[in-house]
Amino acid sequence: MTDALSIDDLHVAYGDAPALRGASLRIAPGETVAVVGGSGSGKTTLAHAAIGLLPRSARVDRGGIRIAGHEVSRASAAEWRALRGRRVGFVPQDPGVHLNPAMRIGPQVAEVLRIHRLAGRREAAAMAIGLLERAGLPDAATRARQYPHELSGGMRQRVLIAIALAAEPPLIIADEPTSALDVTVQRQILDHLGRIGRETGTALLLITHDLAVAAERADRVAVMEAGRVVEQGPAEQVLTSPGHPATRQLLDAVPGRPPRAERPPRAERPPRAERPPRAGRPETATEPLLYAEGLTKDFRLPGRRTLRAVDDVGFVLHRGETLALVGESGSGKSSVARMVMGLTRPTSGRVRIPGGNTARQVQLVYQNPYASLNPRMRVAAIIAEPLRAQREGDRAARRARVAELADQVALPAALLSRRPGELSGGQRQRVAIARALALRPRVLVCDEPVSALDTVTQAQILRLLGRLRDELGLSHLFISHDLAVVREFADRIGVMRAGRLVEIGPSARVFDAPENEHTMRLLEAIPRPAKLAQRDLH
Repeated sequence: MTDALSIDDLHVAYGDAPALRGASLRIAPGETVAVVGGSGSGKTTLAHAAIGLLPRSARVDRGGIRIAGHEVSRASAAEWRALRGRRVGFVPQDPGVHLNPAMRIGPQVAEVLRIHRLAGRREAAAMAIGLLERAGLPDAATRARQYPHELSGGMRQRVLIAIALAAEPPLIIADEPTSALDVTVQRQILDHLGRIGRETGTALLLITHDLAVAAERADRVAVMEAGRVVEQGPAEQVLTSPGHPATRQLLDAVPGRPPRAERPPRAERPPRAERPPRAGRPETATEPLLYAEGLTKDFRLPGRRTLRAVDDVGFVLHRGETLALVGESGSGKSSVARMVMGLTRPTSGRVRIPGGNTARQVQLVYQNPYASLNPRMRVAAIIAEPLRAQREGDRAARRARVAELADQVALPAALLSRRPGELSGGQRQRVAIARALALRPRVLVCDEPVSALDTVTQAQILRLLGRLRDELGLSHLFISHDLAVVREFADRIGVMRAGRLVEIGPSARVFDAPENEHTMRLLEAIPRPAKLAQRDLH
């Protein structure tokens, strides 16, 4: 049987820097192979090489790539355009970069069908709505008329999945396809991809940092380090009896290890209410840093309709506390974060911060530091930007503060002269944290700060955030869909559904004795593969 994808001894370099050093991989029709590895291991370069999307700065020095037996490592741009979408589909990681911001969602999905002459204009428009529904996008007909910026990150990711599946290609390459999705939608998408594989023989190359997903969904797992596939085999064998140090390091960094009991002791804090507050009556406790009172936000939709994204949400954030907001895509958690930051004005309700000046008291750490950092600026200038904007200190004072911040986030001084594109994902996130700390805020709003990072880098960033919280007395409003991370990191958890805060309480209580039916469904959707049960993954 001809392999759906065959990569043999592939060497790829960016200038003088090698990215792949003899990587080899095979995927049979209908098979799911997960590729895992740390930041900079080469897994994304492998995926981009397999679909002909390497940047111009990349050079294939040696090796071969075959799709269904056809050599494509030296294919022309025209040949790749005929292959992509029809013979091989691609789900990229960042929908903010890969969706056209000036084009409505429906036409972007229909475009694949029209390019490959699988449907006419009207038929393609109707089929696009069906594809969006199959990808799990609610109210697909309305969403098809919207622009990407009007959808949540998880919704945009589902649009990319619909585009990849549009022409029913026999091979799909998915680069972190569920990193922006909550556990329930993640399950729907992965169930859908798995069902297509079983019914049509579609093969899936899954690039992921989520080892639970790899264990639960993949037939085989390949582990990459320094541009090489250092270990591969059946998922159960690789993830329960790892033979290479790189695999063991990835497994040891999975959230939940070490147990919470082994975390450094934290300062005593006053007791807090556990139940959702009533409108205008947030929880009460000493040392409150931020009050959210009856927050409501309405957005207009096409056709003069109104969407209530946030509905009467209230809570208090205390000094030195991490409060995590979790929920499905579109549940309103990011809209709450934007109102707390003052980036979106509430339709009703208010955010109250004792001491005033939101710009100094509250700062934001974005989900995607590559998109939030100016690619033309050097790291030192990026970190100093809030100081210049607030006219704090002279040049010498700002340089000293930048050096202090770099040391605080364990960012080597040598990196201050580089630009974001020259840094790894973890290094960029450290830059983003340093910039957020520049004005000495009391609250950090962290919007999915580790969702795009591998387990090793993720663990490093979480340890950094925890250390800063304890040393500086910071509070975190932590937005996340990753319940394993939340259980490890948060003191309290607020669960959102359809714009409402349906449950709030201490992390252990919410996980071990949830009171709301929706919370129970979220917890049931967490991947708990038997292959990793012995490692106490969740």
